[in-house]
Amino acid sequence: MGLVFSIISQAFPPKSKFNVEDIPDLSGRVVIVTGANTGVGKETVKALLQHNAKVYVAARSQDKAEQAIQDLKEQTGKDGIFLKLDLGDLKGVKASAEEFLSKEKELHILFNNAGVMVPPIDQVTTQDYDLQFGTNVLGHYYFTTLLLPALIAGAKSSPDGKARVVNTSSSAAYFANTIDFNTVKNTAARKKKGTGSLYAQSKLGNVLFANEFGRRYADQGIVSTSVNPGNLRSDLQRHLSVFERTFINWMLYPTSFGALTQLYAGTSPQGADMNGQFLIPWARPAALPSGARDPKLGEELWKWLEEQVAKV
Repeated sequence: MGLVFSIISQAFPPKSKFNVEDIPDLSGRVVIVTGANTGVGKETVKALLQHNAKVYVAARSQDKAEQAIQDLKEQTGKDGIFLKLDLGDLKGVKASAEEFLSKEKELHILFNNAGVMVPPIDQVTTQDYDLQFGTNVLGHYYFTTLLLPALIAGAKSSPDGKARVVNTSSSAAYFANTIDFNTVKNTAARKKKGTGSLYAQSKLGNVLFANEFGRRYADQGIVSTSVNPGNLRSDLQRHLSVFERTFINWMLYPTSFGALTQLYAGTSPQGADMNGQFLIPWARPAALPSGARDPKLGEELWKWLEEQVAKV
């Protein structure tokens, strides 16, 4: 009953007490938003630009990102900066981090916002990982850890002494209790598990990574959170059938609502004290999904992630 109530309360949240207008001035702050060319990512960039942040629009498609940057320029009068990032290719992730570090010494806020939801089961990453786990978890892990020197430097130069990493998860994290490491690469077990369960597993992975990253680097000024942005009308639904989209459309909110929770974690004064917390719509701290409460599982995931990128 507790799980059902939690899911319902997140699907139909109360009015937010935090709004875009509450974001403080971000002059001098350097920010990266992954998956920033569309949906929640684009709305997040818009709010950050409106509050004077220097924002890197990290996306796989340069054409789509540049169109988004032009749209945002027209809306805010400010310029985002394109950063090529393909989270489904570990070598590409490394190249993207190196490109950023060649331009910036400090990173104050990282929004690990990009994600893939229920693609066809035959879709995998360049290195043959499950597309959802490889993109949502492994790609973001590698990108974040490569950027760690800039995050630590960003923490030192921030007024509150903190750099923030906000990891976009989902209410789907409540439907996975563990990580089956036999299903995160392109195996028969993976295909048997099914794309919906693989999605939930990847969203649990986002929370576990956020917790473990925050535990390891809190003493260096890192604040790592994970969020459920809410049920939103976005490009994430592109792999759903027409029937599925029609069925869920009535309970979906505009993407501007979805940006609120991660902006709260990433920019508000309160967010500086939220290391290891899970936030739900709209901008509310909540209990961790049950599968994310085992620190041993977080350590196991971290060890596995380290092993995957050791020879990239």
